[in-house]
Amino acid sequence: MNIIDELVWRGAINQMSDEEGLRKKVEEKSIGVYCGVDPTGDSLHIGHLIPFMMLKRFQMAGHRAHIIIGGGTGSIGDPSGRSSERVLQTMEQVHHNEDALTAQMEHLFGKDNITVVNNYDWLSKIDLLSFLRDYGKLFSINTMLNKEVVSSRLESGISFTEFTYQILQSIDFHHLLKANDVELQIGGADQWGNITAGIDMIHKIEGSDTAAFALTIPLMLKADGTKFGKTAGGAVWLDPEKTTPYEFYQFWLNQDDHDVVKYLKYFTFLKKEEIEKLAKKVADEPEKREAQRRLAEEVTAFVHGEDAVAQAEHISKALFSGDVKMLTAAEIKQGFKKMPTVEVENEPMNIIDWLVSTQIEKSKRQARENVTNGAIYINGERIQELDYMVNPAESFEGKFIIARRGKKKYFLAKVK
Repeated sequence: MNIIDELVWRGAINQMSDEEGLRKKVEEKSIGVYCGVDPTGDSLHIGHLIPFMMLKRFQMAGHRAHIIIGGGTGSIGDPSGRSSERVLQTMEQVHHNEDALTAQMEHLFGKDNITVVNNYDWLSKIDLLSFLRDYGKLFSINTMLNKEVVSSRLESGISFTEFTYQILQSIDFHHLLKANDVELQIGGADQWGNITAGIDMIHKIEGSDTAAFALTIPLMLKADGTKFGKTAGGAVWLDPEKTTPYEFYQFWLNQDDHDVVKYLKYFTFLKKEEIEKLAKKVADEPEKREAQRRLAEEVTAFVHGEDAVAQAEHISKALFSGDVKMLTAAEIKQGFKKMPTVEVENEPMNIIDWLVSTQIEKSKRQARENVTNGAIYINGERIQELDYMVNPAESFEGKFIIARRGKKKYFLAKVK
């Protein structure tokens, strides 16, 4: 299947310039393709991942993938998708973020058919007069004002700094075309104006017959019309310190039946036949949630590796069965990150006193009643003896105690 046909089937194309020319180009040879990200933070989240999944598909199809880490543009601030001006970061923070994002990209893309570059390397060398003479002269203010990325900000206001962002991004495209024979830029739907501005500039400098193409990805919305990638707890990050692999796995596992097939097309490298079989299972046996499980396995493995999938499934099984004693301290740290948490002293204490001191129970009377009724579990074991001693040294490397009240109400006690 032609890579363009595959992207169409996956619903991954919003707009494309010169479709006929691009189709012909990708069939004739291995082309250079690029996608960029500004270092506004020290980790990507899953919203950022969408265009990079498409770049990965080009890479897997034998094309030459290029990633720009926007050290230069990131110091300015992209106005795309924003209703207000960005707060400029310090250059120290920008450089820290550059290093973190570069490491993430190298992990996701490996080293075959991939080039990671930083646009600070060339943008920082352009002096003001050269910028105005060599590039500013090529851009019409009228055209720039009509770009959605700018026009949407005219009422609330946009600085000259952010106004010039599309020129910098255009310089990036031209630079990669000349230095690395990159002919296609991929971006989110809000990047169409910036990317086509680059194509216009390339044609003015290199000639109108110069091959340069744009491809944008649709805005990702859930079935209920809300924006994809946000949860009640905020963004879902690729950094395991920000979003644990278990939380990451659970995010995909909990997707709605109306969305899961779309996400299998977008975020996995499963073949058409397998996705169609999973789609049928969603329709015929939705209660089994096989499509969600496959989605969670595939995306977690891509971002965090196979070991992270096994660990996430192990944590899930332990929490579902209540057999938490099978977990390691590292798995508890992941699986109980958002559970109600208290700190306890590293000394044995009677179960009734311990439950009240941790505020798991409001009173000794209630504690005694729940223990006697068999509603209290410590580290997966039902406790019904009123003289039971909770000993932190006896479980999970002396770091944690897991209490459970009833079937599902978990509490995590961190040992000081």
